[in-house]
Amino acid sequence: MSRTRYGLVGAGSRAQMYVDAVAGPFVGHAELVAWADTNPGRLDVHEARLREAGRPAPARFAVDEVAAAVREHALDRVVVTSPDATHADHVVAVLEGGADAVVEKPLTTTVEGVRAIADAVERTGRSVVVTFNYRYSPRNGALRELLASGRIGEVTSVHFEWLLDTSHGADYFRRWHRDKQRSGGLLVHKASHHFDLVGWWLDDVATRVYCSGGLRFYGARNAAARGLVPRPARGTQDPPLRDPFALDLRDDPVLRALYLEQEHHDGYLRDQDPFSDPVSIEDNLALVVDYARGATMSYSLNAHAPWEGYTVAVNGTRGRAELSVVESGAVLLGPSGRPTAVVDHGPDAVAAVAGTPRPVAERLLVQEHFGTAEEVPIPAARGGHGGGDAQLLADLFQGVGDDPLHRSATWADGVRALAVGLAGNRSLATGGPVAVADLGLPVAPVR
Repeated sequence: MSRTRYGLVGAGSRAQMYVDAVAGPFVGHAELVAWADTNPGRLDVHEARLREAGRPAPARFAVDEVAAAVREHALDRVVVTSPDATHADHVVAVLEGGADAVVEKPLTTTVEGVRAIADAVERTGRSVVVTFNYRYSPRNGALRELLASGRIGEVTSVHFEWLLDTSHGADYFRRWHRDKQRSGGLLVHKASHHFDLVGWWLDDVATRVYCSGGLRFYGARNAAARGLVPRPARGTQDPPLRDPFALDLRDDPVLRALYLEQEHHDGYLRDQDPFSDPVSIEDNLALVVDYARGATMSYSLNAHAPWEGYTVAVNGTRGRAELSVVESGAVLLGPSGRPTAVVDHGPDAVAAVAGTPRPVAERLLVQEHFGTAEEVPIPAARGGHGGGDAQLLADLFQGVGDDPLHRSATWADGVRALAVGLAGNRSLATGGPVAVADLGLPVAPVR
């Protein structure tokens, strides 16, 4: 069996999942032929791991020569895991070079980026897959199946609350994501997961968005108001800091290898103080979103909660469905005075807290009118993103089989999710509601 020839653009920590997949369980289906990153040291780290696994080192190319590399190395697909604001340029280059693209969410960060990708798809006829791995989590699939069954009737409203704990949430304010020009803010970078889920659950598209929010916890002004200054510029210090918001890159071997030991190449600091300036993204957000078929969603995101997880309540003409998920029940401080650096907050990555009243758990309930609540079974799953990563990788590298849940996401799905975030950002700027149609996005209709 011939193997699919892959390229990779962007060799940060997120790339590790794809590199490990190609070198390990999917080695019979795919080979990593060529890759690029602005920091050569990160490629060195991944290359060493490949060699340990007995795999050859991919060829290297410059990040501004993607199309040429696709042709030179006869690549079939290229995975894009570079910073969000670069996605559109890289995806377009992949398509124009003659390969298909696999891109981490979000699809891009701007209306112009969406238009460029849409034009390239139409011009080349190539495909773009957006890796919305939360679609693959069994709990989220169970809710989609429940809604599709009609048990709660036509959906009238959705309440969706997402909490990021003080370990995970603070991390967005330490790295490049804190710059809205590079990440689009949490409405684009993080919440695109959530907006995609709602559109997928309802099989619907957003039509109008109103957003309120701001930077109310992180950043220098908030730290000063709470008497938390002065503070060091970064978390990796000698002697080590006893600070619950400090990230010492030496505590995590992956972060140390990929970032601390590669700073001399580009000066990028992965452990900036989340209470330093400049921070141009928000940490508290609330939205009201109208959908084409009549439902309304209330959505909230908090990036400094004491625990992590989400609650979804879907109201319908015949009843209500409720999905409750605890991904980490608490953030505890170790002897160092800092929480453990956790990259993936799935249940497998967070230590259980003995006797906690908020254990890592998930529960789906349905209650029809004039009846009692019933718990809906959720298939067991392990691994990152609620068990979604493993099945996503299987779809990418082995191929999508018969899937009635339609979990594989196209560029058009990416646009529909991104539209909510872009409209939300515009609403924040203008202070009023924003019609999605006024963004001028090439949004494909729902299935």
